[in-house]
Amino acid sequence: MTFENERFPAQTIDRTKNGDEYRELYASYLQHCNAHNFEAMRSFYSSPTVRINDEPWTPEKVTEQFAPLVSAFPDWHWEMRNLAVDGDFLALHFKVSGTHRGAFQGVEATGRSVNVSQFTLYHVVDGKFAEVWDLVDMKAILEQIM
Repeated sequence: MTFENERFPAQTIDRTKNGDEYRELYASYLQHCNAHNFEAMRSFYSSPTVRINDEPWTPEKVTEQFAPLVSAFPDWHWEMRNLAVDGDFLALHFKVSGTHRGAFQGVEATGRSVNVSQFTLYHVVDGKFAEVWDLVDMKAILEQIM
């Protein structure tokens, strides 16, 4: 398969290249995510910047965004449902769950459980997440806690 756009020159994708290596990389990252180990998570992102939804962020900013989420949902958990590796790209589908135990986006703790889907695409460069595109249904989270 060949693709080309303004950000990526034409290349042929070997669907098996790095597949097992990237699956292991992601499994390790997910363990740190579910342990809420932000410092360890930070080490998986390219430095000094990583592009998050096409915006440049520092690895610190990336992991800091999880603090309010984990504060509000201390049992926040990502369950990987699907992982596809295509060249240097990882596409993931998660079931995300947690219990609302603290304030979240202006809503005080309700004790309600939430379950939503998340889709994330990672571009791996030199063994690090250099670009990430992420989609979480935040509206569904708010609807479940209200």
